[in-house]
Amino acid sequence: MKDLDQFLEQHREAFENDLCDLLRIPSVSTDSSYRKDVRRAGDWVAEQFRRLNFKTEVISTDRHPIVYAESAPVPGKPVALVYGHYDVQPPDPLNEWTTPPFEPSIRNGNLYARGATDDKGQMLTHVKAVQAWIETRGELPMQVKFLIEGEEEVGSESLNDWLEDPATLEKLACDIVVISDTSQFAPGQPAITYGLKGIAYFELKLQGPSQDLHSGVFGGAVTNPANTLAKMLAALIDDDRKVQIPGFYDDVIDATASEREQFAKLPFTDEQFQQQLGVTGVSGEAGYTTLERRWVRPTFDINGLSSGYQGEGAKTVLPARASAKFSFRLVPNQCPKKVAAALEPMLQKMCPPGITMELVDMHGAPGIVTPLDSPYMQAAADAIESGFGTRPVFIREGGSIPVVTAFSKKLGVDTLLLGWGLNDDNTHSPNEKFCLADYHRGTKASVYLWDRLSQLPAR
Repeated sequence: MKDLDQFLEQHREAFENDLCDLLRIPSVSTDSSYRKDVRRAGDWVAEQFRRLNFKTEVISTDRHPIVYAESAPVPGKPVALVYGHYDVQPPDPLNEWTTPPFEPSIRNGNLYARGATDDKGQMLTHVKAVQAWIETRGELPMQVKFLIEGEEEVGSESLNDWLEDPATLEKLACDIVVISDTSQFAPGQPAITYGLKGIAYFELKLQGPSQDLHSGVFGGAVTNPANTLAKMLAALIDDDRKVQIPGFYDDVIDATASEREQFAKLPFTDEQFQQQLGVTGVSGEAGYTTLERRWVRPTFDINGLSSGYQGEGAKTVLPARASAKFSFRLVPNQCPKKVAAALEPMLQKMCPPGITMELVDMHGAPGIVTPLDSPYMQAAADAIESGFGTRPVFIREGGSIPVVTAFSKKLGVDTLLLGWGLNDDNTHSPNEKFCLADYHRGTKASVYLWDRLSQLPAR
């Protein structure tokens, strides 16, 4: 592999320049004013594959295009599908950025820009890895397919529709999926994420009087939607942080003893965690450690609240309406639809006279776990060790990546979640960054990944 290592070293600056070029494109998928820029980013990605003589398509959708590319088939070898996304979150609030979000800036070994780690930088490591193989040896040791979308940050609606077509599933057929859109466990400690939580996300809307009322004149005689909302939300969880929806824990599979032992050995302390987040203490479900609460136990969180007067100073109103957005993070084996079916009657039962209630089921996805004894998992661990110089640890994650579940159900394959980012990369926040050393280490790990995977038998 010396020739590939030398190629990577000689092209460090070029690879950084390519990433900066992509980061300069403000591909904000949720804002229609950026629609042309999102398309431009998709075209930029497609051009990377065309230069490598990959069979490349830019698939138009009602919103943003999907880029699909594949290298030549290699008979008898496994096939990998790399998934990523070229769209980004909005950069707001702009005044909190040290440098403009779409003008990449290097400081202290980090590249700062919106999308640096989520997901342009991480996705591009795999593009550059196949470039290294093609330009060094003329071919890849196995077929690699790429599926890079432009709507991940807004729910992947077009991709989900596209995946309903049997011809699409035939096109995407593979032995393993590879995604780099997660994080290492800690600086200098790479990780493979083998488990993700699912999600059930809702909005609760309460309507009281037809308009805001004087809280002195009408208070005590008219049911207050904000008071009702607070009471209903509080009833969803008890003092031990246990969710109170009937049957919520019926399908929960707890972590195994070996998993809990493995988590306990990781270099993690509550004190360091608190310092990183700027909090004075941790909390969660009784009887579990912080890592267990984050990774293997279901949770409930209010994500947004709205009611009454929000301006400066005081205004004594009894609000006409109140609403909340909240989510449950689910562990594998829990069903979002089952949660929704039990939640609505519970809330309806608590809804008092004078209030009408609407519960909006916004979206949901089940969690997923990949077997640790998979040969693909071990091949990935070997590749990461070659790229980072350190053996990765195996972790689970509290976040949700619905497309992983879709690939499992529709393609019948597992996913390798190989994260090159760090937990303090400010994804979705001002001053998003990506460590340049990890960008190059991730690229090297990807180069070795294709070598290691190609040694496994195809399905």
